[in-house]
This record gives sequence, C-alpha cells and structure tokens, in this order.
Amino acid sequence: MPQKPHRPLTCIKDAIIRLYRCEKGAEGLEKLLIIGAIVIPLLGLLIIFRGRITEWTQNMWGDVQDDSESYDPNF
Repeated sequence: MPQKPHRPLTCIKDAIIRLYRCEKGAEGLEKLLIIGAIVIPLLGLLIIFRGRITEWTQNMWGDVQDDSESYDPNF
C-alpha cells in the first residue's frame, strides 16, 4: 500500500503549479525587467562618472553661493 504524501508537500506542490500556470505575474515581471534594463545602465554611468558629477555639482553649488553672497536686495 503506497504511502499518502504529506499534506504540506502537496500544498507546496499545488502552489508551485498555480504560480507556474498563472499569467498575472508575467506583466509585473515584464515591468520589473524593463525598469531594471533602464536603471542598471544608469547606475553604471553614475558609478563611472561619479568623479566628474561630483566636481560639476560642487562647481555649480559654488556658483550659487557666490551669486547669493553678491546679491543686493536693494538693487
């Protein structure tokens, strides 16, 4: 007489089968992959050019500070 499968294993198997057959998650997965395809290259560019970006932002911030120091509200 064959043994009955354990109930928890049957539940897990059924859940995996439902997940495999369900197409609702495909749309979410596609969106996630598209976002990843955009974000990962941008992140790579930020890492590669971080020195130049830091220098550029520091220069721009310095210009803003210089302009604010020379600002005359009575002008």
